[in-house]
Amino acid sequence: MPPKTERSDKKEVEAIVLDFLQWGYADDKRPLNQREPIILAIGTDQFKLLELIPKRNLAINLHDKVYIGDGERKVVERVKRRVSYAELSNTARGELEPVIAEIIAESEPRFIKFYNEAVPISLKLHMLNLLPGFGKKTLTDTLTERQKKPFESFDDIRSRVKTLQKPEKFILERIMLELENPDEKYHLFTSK
Repeated sequence: MPPKTERSDKKEVEAIVLDFLQWGYADDKRPLNQREPIILAIGTDQFKLLELIPKRNLAINLHDKVYIGDGERKVVERVKRRVSYAELSNTARGELEPVIAEIIAESEPRFIKFYNEAVPISLKLHMLNLLPGFGKKTLTDTLTERQKKPFESFDDIRSRVKTLQKPEKFILERIMLELENPDEKYHLFTSK
């Protein structure tokens, strides 16, 4: 079992807009004037998929970063609930990968720390093996290189581990797998 983190108990502080539904969901049967606008967003820390209620009459664009923590919020009135991947609109699903890639790029040290500190889960399974496409050769090369010296950046990983030319892509694919599959046993980057 991977080490327990405080992640699942923490609240998201910022989220990135995946879709803005000015008149709410299309299948809502209420008259337009009774519907509330909805923002579908993803948290920047734990990748929680969220349904947010914005303050009225604000211009909201895809990929906007919005504050959802405690205290005064400029754009969001309230966090309504968490949503599953299946509940996302088609637009939100289409924006999900580019937004996650953006979060990974902005938080590079966090993911470099993962490559430097990942540990075995069991005798036969390492945390790095949970990254889609991460095989024995890549695992061996990565562990050998990080023993010599901890990784400092994605470019450092690329230059030292020849079988790992897109380290951020492995993380992106793992996050997508965790979001798309609610029955996933191990959550490395998302909270259940």
